[in-house]
Amino acid sequence: MATLGGIHDSEASQNSVEIDNLARFAVDEHNKKENVILEFARVVKAKEQVVAGTMHHLTIEAIEAGKKKIYEAEVWVKPWLNFMELKEFKHAGDVPVFTSSYLGIKRDGHGPGWQSVPVHDPSVQDAANHALKSIQQRSNSLFPYELQEVVDANAEVEDDSAKFDMLLKVKRGSAEEKLKVVVHKNSEGNYHLNRMEPHV
Repeated sequence: MATLGGIHDSEASQNSVEIDNLARFAVDEHNKKENVILEFARVVKAKEQVVAGTMHHLTIEAIEAGKKKIYEAEVWVKPWLNFMELKEFKHAGDVPVFTSSYLGIKRDGHGPGWQSVPVHDPSVQDAANHALKSIQQRSNSLFPYELQEVVDANAEVEDDSAKFDMLLKVKRGSAEEKLKVVVHKNSEGNYHLNRMEPHV
C-alpha cells in the first residue's frame, strides 16, 4: 500500500507496457518542447509517488544522434481525468559503450573491482543461463540442469568487458545443488564460463 507523498519502487515492473508507455510519452513530450530527436531505448528504473494522482519518477535510456544517454523524467498522471503531464526531463549522464549501469553497478567513488549486482538483472540472468548451458555440455548426466535461481551475483566491469561471479541454485532430476560460477562477457557480448565448482 503506497503512503501519500512517499517515493517507492513502481508496482508495475520496469519493463511493463504501462511504464514503457509513460517513458515514451516523456521522450515524445521532451522532443516536442525542445525540438530535438531522442529515441526511446528502455526504462532503467521506475519509482512512483502518490500525490493528487501519481508522479512517476523514471530513469530512461534514450538515443540521441546514435549515442545512448540516461535521462531522468517525472510524469504526473491523473487516470480519472485522463491527464498526463511531463513535469521534468533532464540529462543524467552518458552511457558508455559497455555500461556498468546495465549491471546496476554504481561506480561513484568505488572505482573498479567487484560490486554486488541485482540477481534479476538481464545481464546476470544471461550469464547464469550461459553457465548452465556450458555445464550441461560438459556433463554426461542423463538429467539436464535446471536453473532454480541466482542466489548471489557480483560483477566487475573492465573497459568494454565484464566478469560475473555468481552462486546458482540448480536442480538435476530431483536433486538440488548450488554451484559457484565465474562467467566472462567480452566486448562483442559473448559469454564464456571461466570457472565452476560445487558450493557446499
